[in-house]
Amino acid sequence: MAMINVTIDGIQVAVEEGTTILAAAKAAGIEIPTLCYLKDVNEIGACRVCVVEVEGATQLSAACNTVVTDGMVVKTNSPKAVAARRANVQLLVAAHDVQCTTCVRSGNCQLQKLANDLGLPMEEYEKCPVEQAWPSDSPLIRDASRCVKCGRCVSVCEKIQHVGVWEYSDSHLIDVAGGVSIKDSLCTLCGQCITHCPTGALTERDDTARVRRAINDPETITVVQVAPAVRTAWAEEAGIPREEATPERMAAALRRLGFDYVFDTDWSADLTIMEEGSEFVERLKNAENETFPMFTSCCPGWVRFIKGHWPQYTNQLSTAKSPQQMFGAMVKSYFAKRIDVDPNKIFSLSIMPCLAKKHECALENMNDAGAGQDVDMSLTVREFVRMMRAANIDIASLPEEKFDDIMGIGTGAGIIFGATGGVMEAALRSAYFLVTGENCDPDAFQEVRGQEGWREYTFNLAGTDLKIAVASGLENTNKLMTALDKGEVSYHFVEIMACPGGCAGGGGQPIHFNQELAAERGSHLYFLDKNADLRFSHENPEVVACYEQYLEAPLSHTAHHLLHSDHADWSMPHA
Repeated sequence: MAMINVTIDGIQVAVEEGTTILAAAKAAGIEIPTLCYLKDVNEIGACRVCVVEVEGATQLSAACNTVVTDGMVVKTNSPKAVAARRANVQLLVAAHDVQCTTCVRSGNCQLQKLANDLGLPMEEYEKCPVEQAWPSDSPLIRDASRCVKCGRCVSVCEKIQHVGVWEYSDSHLIDVAGGVSIKDSLCTLCGQCITHCPTGALTERDDTARVRRAINDPETITVVQVAPAVRTAWAEEAGIPREEATPERMAAALRRLGFDYVFDTDWSADLTIMEEGSEFVERLKNAENETFPMFTSCCPGWVRFIKGHWPQYTNQLSTAKSPQQMFGAMVKSYFAKRIDVDPNKIFSLSIMPCLAKKHECALENMNDAGAGQDVDMSLTVREFVRMMRAANIDIASLPEEKFDDIMGIGTGAGIIFGATGGVMEAALRSAYFLVTGENCDPDAFQEVRGQEGWREYTFNLAGTDLKIAVASGLENTNKLMTALDKGEVSYHFVEIMACPGGCAGGGGQPIHFNQELAAERGSHLYFLDKNADLRFSHENPEVVACYEQYLEAPLSHTAHHLLHSDHADWSMPHA
């Protein structure tokens, strides 16, 4: 492609034809402020924050969607550009419900940052924020008075997630598409709209107060489990390097918060592999009477998506519950029995990189242990971080402490559940063992790794060629399902994660404006797997002990009762 020369703030730079002013400025080492811009997703110039002055032009140009021309001279901070930028941000602030001291995005809000950078007092203007009714018990909370109408949520939900929950209404406000309640929509609760919202207009339901009440109740036994992908992100806000933000330090932080028992969801990820892997092997043995592919069922956002958009395939989901729900069921049965306590006194909490987990744990059929909901509450990583801040926990000074026994050991296979392709790889490692009686090289299935949205792989298992696929992000998922429905592809086993990059890029992870960290976080999970003492789920000694002492064997009657579901209560409207 031909190169052209552009001058930006006196700096000459050569860029490819078709490059925007914003990208050309970045190549020159110049950052132009943005708000609505989201690369390749939302490049509409709606907020007018990125306006610049182009020599010879009569009007200011939006840098995010104006293509450079050869010899173009641009001034990003001319008096005219800065005055317009200030005026545009002033208008946004005037329509914003400015309660920064109590907003969960305070200090991590792009509007707040822009106002501060431009020297605009947030309280100076007469406010006229918009109000819209919203169900307070929804896992996804929208505060219209904080919306800047940037359209990022609309574009992410439509282009990245293929759900289209949000739309501009006739009054130019953003609301649920079709004017329905969020509960009656096709929302998968993936939370990607939250992580891409520049303000506090979209957040998760804050459940931290209920968790604190449980911790402070002397009659309640608090048990917390932490998902694999949480370990990659829990200390990001504190600026702690990943190699120092160890799972053991995370366990110490949770004990400082006052939890009685601290466990690693990796344990039940390994348990999930034993059940799901055994289920897949059984289906292969009875292949002539089975319908393929079998789909993974670990991701509640994906389960909501298939039920809403492809309900005819719901019966092909694995019946295995997610690791969160398996853990909860075992906490209030196996664990309660082991420590000889009344399971009704246990408050079971999960910390997840996910919003949909809040909905999943509240489902009516997720109570198989017989002591209320198997998981009483689920917090996002962001809520966990806020609890640590409120408790003044200095992460850098924390010692390393082990997770508690009985259900605290996890393997490398469980760790990689947090990365796209990780569930598939972990399942294949143990499926190989279940069929052959021997372990394969733990890195034998590296082909399923990567960040491509839809990946395929074929391997031979004891003489049978198995076709598998992995997809993350619901737009990629929809492409796969469309091809499958048309008969263009066929598979035996398919892993789907609703969020791009898997749980590492989950909608409950810490928010970094215009940064996508799923690949970096996922890479760290594979690093931890590579250095783990155990890398096969079937070798987890505490999982083996659980089967010997309680469950008997994978797919046993007890295992089916506690660890499997027919997804019957996952009611969703259809597209």
